Amino acid sequence: MFGKKKTATASNANNKKAVATDDYDNTDVPAPPLKPFTKKGSHAPAKPPHNPSYGAPLNNEQNRRPPSIPSPPQRHISRSMGAEVDSKCLLVGRDISISGEITACEKLIVEGQVAATLPSARMIEVAPSGLFRGKADVEEADISGNFDGELTVSGKLTVRTGGHISGIIRYGTVIIEQGGNISGDMATIPETALDTDVS
Repeated sequence: MFGKKKTATASNANNKKAVATDDYDNTDVPAPPLKPFTKKGSHAPAKPPHNPSYGAPLNNEQNRRPPSIPSPPQRHISRSMGAEVDSKCLLVGRDISISGEITACEKLIVEGQVAATLPSARMIEVAPSGLFRGKADVEEADISGNFDGELTVSGKLTVRTGGHISGIIRYGTVIIEQGGNISGDMATIPETALDTDVS
């Protein structure tokens, strides 16, 4: 039974071969290349679609520019220096100590230690970590640290919380916050003296 079917199948295959050889030329046609098998037994995956921009030469000027590297963040001084930054402003930082006479200074900010005379400045500011010893003649003073010596303020003197002034103090007006301390010879400047200084 099985033998008959095999014979019939074989004869059918021979007939198909005969038909195939009769219909087509007997020229040598190369067979299409076979795809290689992977280790798992399946065909290799198809190549990804080609991206025309990948590997293309850089033609336009925008692609030729070097990549922009962001600059480091700007450091801002968190002090009450106001909007104007004057070239005649002197900042004495922490752990810095200077002594002598400071001239041609509009604004002095003390965070370290200063032992000096400061004639005719517009403003002195002593930070909580600062210490000023000497003589200062200014229009305005803002003391959060320590001042020891002679201080003459023709305008407003502000003593912040934690600020301490000792010595000879003369001022036009004074503001002392809770926790501020003034000790020594303290007096207001007479208005007549202020009028003569202005004129």
